[in-house]
Amino acid sequence: MILKIPKGAQQIIKALQNNGHQAYLVGGCVRDSLLGRLPLEWDITTSAKPDQVCELFHKVVPTGLEYGTVTVLLDDGQYEVTTFRSDEKYVDGRHPSNVKFTDSIHKDLSRRDFTINALAYDPATKQLIDDYHGQRDLKEKMIRAIGNAKDRFLEDGLRSIRACRFAAKLGFEIERKTFEAISQTLKITQKVAPERIHDELIKILQTDKPSIAFELMRQSGLLELIMPELLVCFGVEQPREFHLHDVYYHSIYACDAGPKNNSTVRLALLFHDIEKPSCKKDFTFYSHDKEGAKTAEKILKRLKFSNADIKKAANLIVNHMFNYTNDWTDAAVRRFLRRIGGLENVADLFAIRVADNKAMGREIDSSYLKELQKRINKIIADENALHIKDLKIDGKDVMKTLNIPPGPKVGKMLNALLEKVLDKPELNNRETLLNLIAAAGL
Repeated sequence: MILKIPKGAQQIIKALQNNGHQAYLVGGCVRDSLLGRLPLEWDITTSAKPDQVCELFHKVVPTGLEYGTVTVLLDDGQYEVTTFRSDEKYVDGRHPSNVKFTDSIHKDLSRRDFTINALAYDPATKQLIDDYHGQRDLKEKMIRAIGNAKDRFLEDGLRSIRACRFAAKLGFEIERKTFEAISQTLKITQKVAPERIHDELIKILQTDKPSIAFELMRQSGLLELIMPELLVCFGVEQPREFHLHDVYYHSIYACDAGPKNNSTVRLALLFHDIEKPSCKKDFTFYSHDKEGAKTAEKILKRLKFSNADIKKAANLIVNHMFNYTNDWTDAAVRRFLRRIGGLENVADLFAIRVADNKAMGREIDSSYLKELQKRINKIIADENALHIKDLKIDGKDVMKTLNIPPGPKVGKMLNALLEKVLDKPELNNRETLLNLIAAAGL
């Protein structure tokens, strides 16, 4: 069943069992192995108490002692080891009011969310414990809650989002009663901290088709709770000569078409047209790029994304409508690079354009991007200045030449010089720039 268990996981399980404790691989690593997927994490559950686990290993981090979890650090990685437990009543929509440790793997599995995650495997005996028919649901490609679905979601409001995420990750359906329970427990999901929702959204963006999760979230009411701005795009029609889909479906399909390993680009694609509804005049969407960037910033801030991610996503959104033609001058190309924030943003912006085109559902010629890239490559080869920092002088030179103190006049002069250099790169040498400063004055 499980072909390549890491040495570290085997070492931990062997040490626990040799000291009289039960120990199993559990959850996602067992599920993914049964599906023929390579697990990204290897979690272990055991009858040993946290202090007993700590005694057996040299490097242990107490990552969640109140819930029985410690992280064991070994040469080949880190492993979460959690004591068998049963949870008492959940009071905050996320965590149990009290945790009781138990010596029963069966009680531990009963507290988990979905049948496909309630699987435990002992590599020593090759025993697979499947109390809730998880193997059957894997074969049927079904996400099914353990026991009463509504009870599971009332315990933990994040589970409903996780159901949508697993559907996208695995390409599964959500079992009918489990899906119906999502809309019945939205008040509990509303209690979940934005940081936890943020983490689930990142995982959704890393799936093959995030659109599966977002559509399930729309149908269940989760989208209105988490990203109501995106829901407003549903049913907003676009010109049929360019688009097969409304703004909402175009947005989630564009997200699918973005690079799976770049969550920031996928976020920008998800929100790149989010203000089309508010900017619509007939079938034209005036300034939706600029307004969309502002709205994306608000959404991402609310969902606790980093300032760097917010800034980058907003920059991609505000620039996604660039309209290159082969009559652009070299100066225009340099100004384009300056406007988008430099060479480091070119690949991401091109990825946005390609994904945007794919999601239109029409065949769009993107060959102009190759031509633009060639022209950018020439600018790189010529080492043209694109930013103030690329100039052969700096603010100290401006202050010395003009005998002025630090202040906005210095920045104004540097920007004026950069504008000249963007038009004529040959001006970017120290002597010429100093002469221009002296001649201009302020």
